[in-house]
Parts: sequence; C-alpha cells; structure tokens
Amino acid sequence: MNRPEDNPPTQPMELPPEPGPAPAPAAPFTAASVAPAAVAGTPALEGTLERVAMEMLRQQRINRRWQLFFRLAWFGLVLAIVWGLMSSRISPSAVSTPHTALVEVRGEISTDTEASAELLVGALRSAFEDPGALAVVLRINSGGGSPVQSGMVNDEILRLKAKHGKKVYAVVEEICASGAYYIAVAADEIYVDKASIVGSIGVLMDGFGFTGLMDKLGVERRLLTAGGNKGMLDPFSPQDPQQRAFAQAMLDQIHQQFIATVRAGRGDRLKETPETFSGLFWNGEEAVKLGLADKLGSLDFVAREVVKAEEIIDYTPRENVAERLAKRFGASIGAGAVQALRAMSPVR
Repeated sequence: MNRPEDNPPTQPMELPPEPGPAPAPAAPFTAASVAPAAVAGTPALEGTLERVAMEMLRQQRINRRWQLFFRLAWFGLVLAIVWGLMSSRISPSAVSTPHTALVEVRGEISTDTEASAELLVGALRSAFEDPGALAVVLRINSGGGSPVQSGMVNDEILRLKAKHGKKVYAVVEEICASGAYYIAVAADEIYVDKASIVGSIGVLMDGFGFTGLMDKLGVERRLLTAGGNKGMLDPFSPQDPQQRAFAQAMLDQIHQQFIATVRAGRGDRLKETPETFSGLFWNGEEAVKLGLADKLGSLDFVAREVVKAEEIIDYTPRENVAERLAKRFGASIGAGAVQALRAMSPVR
C-alpha cells in the first residue's frame, strides 16, 4: 500500500523554447561610435578643427614653395657666376675685316681697378695680336695712380709696338694726368680735346700728422719697433728730419724716372719750360702748344682720318656683376673665417 509520502506530487515538465530568430550581436563600444554624436552636438568645434587643419596645409604648401624658390635662386646665382667668369675670360674674336682696336684707360690706375696693369696689358696683347687691327687707340680718362702700374703698361706698349709694327694713338677725353700721362707718352701720337686736362708730371706722397691734437687730448703714442726706421712717417709720431729727407730723395728719383719717360716718348716735340715737370697741368689747347700733345681730335676722328678704319672694336676688359659678386662672396667668407679663428684662439 502506497503511502502519500511515497508518491511525491508531480511537477509540470518545462519544455524548451521554440526556435526563433537569433538576437543581433551588440555593437562594440568605440570612440568612433560616440564621436559623431558628441560632435554632432557641437558644430562650432567641428568648423574650428577644419579651419585649423586647412591653415596648416596651406602653411606647408607655402613653405615648400619658398624652399623651392630659394633653391632655384641659389642655383641660378651659381650658374650666373660660373657663366660670367667663363665669358669674361673670352677675348674678342679675331675680326677679318680691318678695324681700329680700342683699349680704354679709365679711373684710378691701381692693382685693384679696371685700369690695372694686369687687365690693360692683357687687352693690349689681344688688340695687337688681332690681324684685323690696323692700329691701337688708347682712350684715356684718368687722373693717374700708381707709378709702378703705369710704368708696366708703358713698357708693354713699347714692346708690343716693336714686335707687331702697329701704331698706337692716345685719345684724351676729360683728363690725362700723372700716371695716365705716363702711359700716354708711349703712344705715337696724342690727341686731346681743347678743354681736356693734361700734365701733372710729378710724384707725391701724402699723409697727416696728429701729434699736436694728441697733446691737447692727452693721448700718448706707444710705438715699438725693431729697426730705427720701421716707424717711418708714422702719423702719430713727430716727423724725423732724416726720415723726411730719405722719403724726399725717393720721390725725386721716381720723378726723374717719370721725366725721362716723357722725354723719350715725346722727343723733339716737347717744348720744355721750367713748369713742364713741376706738376702743373694745362688744358688741351695749351698742351698742344707745349708739345705735351699733338693735335685736337676724338676717337671717331682718329679711327676715320688717321687709322682709316671706321669700325672700332673694343678690347677693354670689363669686370662683370658675376665677378663682383664672387669677389664679395669670397671676401665675406674670408672675413668670417678670420673671425672664427680669432674666437677659437685669440691673440694675446
């Protein structure tokens, strides 16, 4: 007989759920999923970020353009310097037709100018060696300069005349004085304008003396030399009579060299007076009367009437812009190097 406790109450059976559509997987949580909602609520921030990005891109483009520009500019400058240096070394090509060769003497006659002996001698050689050049004309507009440079040009003109058998004519424009006249007397004939300035056959050495001013200011000159005459003509020291006499003797000797050159060049045409070699100068009309010049005439006149070749070819060397830039660039580099060396190992 079954007892109630032997038959537990029956529990209802749970049936598995019926199959249905699977639920969609949850989207992963990322910043990108949140950003649109966050930014969507702040349009001003979105516009600001966009403008900042565009400005950065614009600045980058501008910087790239300027970098390209400066690179091209430097490249062009280097090409211009190279081309200028190469073209300046090219002498005028030989001209088959007869012509008058021109070499100009302008400005101060010195080692660092266009009227240096190096440049003038090179131009003269090119002019004489050209078979088409019937004669060489020196067009002069100079107040003089170094007697050494002038003497070198004078000697070379005489040598080239003897070698090539060509005439040389000097044509004076505004002024032909001192060292410029030293060069002119090497020519076979000198032509001037009636108002040209000609002469100044003399030598000078100038300077200043500050000893009186230094005494008034209480400035003491401390000059140490090894050799009794090493400080000769020092402007801050009293002038020594013996040193002054020595300098004067040297000037007199150079003056005599100048006089001998003028006499050799002008010969019997020169009408000497006590003032001829005193350093005075005269206008062109008086210079012709004194035998310092031969006739009145211009470059065109000499080429047309004397040389008989109206075509004029200029052999004068010109210092172009490229050379000038190269010299300045080299000088600035040299100065920078000196300053750097002084900074590294100062002289004490």
